[in-house]
Amino acid sequence: MVVLATKVYVDGDARERALTSLGAQVDNALGDLEVDYEIGLRHDDFPAVTIEGPDAVVARNVLAEEWGQITTDFEAGREYVGTLESWDEDSITLDAGREVEIATTEFGLGPGTPEQIRTRYGLVQHLPMRFVYDERPRLADAERDRLYEWSRGDGRVNYNSATRSEVRATVNRAGHAEDVVTIERCGALEGSVVCREGTDPPGLLASIGRHLRAELLCVLP
Repeated sequence: MVVLATKVYVDGDARERALTSLGAQVDNALGDLEVDYEIGLRHDDFPAVTIEGPDAVVARNVLAEEWGQITTDFEAGREYVGTLESWDEDSITLDAGREVEIATTEFGLGPGTPEQIRTRYGLVQHLPMRFVYDERPRLADAERDRLYEWSRGDGRVNYNSATRSEVRATVNRAGHAEDVVTIERCGALEGSVVCREGTDPPGLLASIGRHLRAELLCVLP
């Protein structure tokens, strides 16, 4: 079994749609591997994928590489993935199966409070983020690089609580299909709408926000 480092925290029909979407992603990732799998949800909303078959070990490694893996064993200096749980005046807290607190001094993302940095880089709640576990946990270099990359380009609108197909349909319905380059998937229910040159991210947020029950944050270039 592998526990994926992304959460399914919505309820009702939305949860079923999210699990269906996640199942399609898992199926695509496993490709032609000889395995049977079943997806369930733990009490903490992390998906647990039970895998059987000749290629089970390879399949578990593929899923852990794709989404990150929730584990009970942390080694100093190793990189893991946690989801953004909360923030206060001095730190952010990631849920990696247990709470991991990262102090502002370990962000490496420039000046500002955690709330200011969260807003600047579009860190919606539950966003999967890579960190290095240590006596003082820090954001992983790859995570810092990703966030700096987000702050370049032509702007973004980041979201949670929706599948990528739901957000794509909302963008199209709002008449903005030509205003975006792509929608990047960051987690089961989190992603980033990449704006085309000349698109105003706050304007796009206002237009699609009325149709989505989600947290939306702009990333401005």
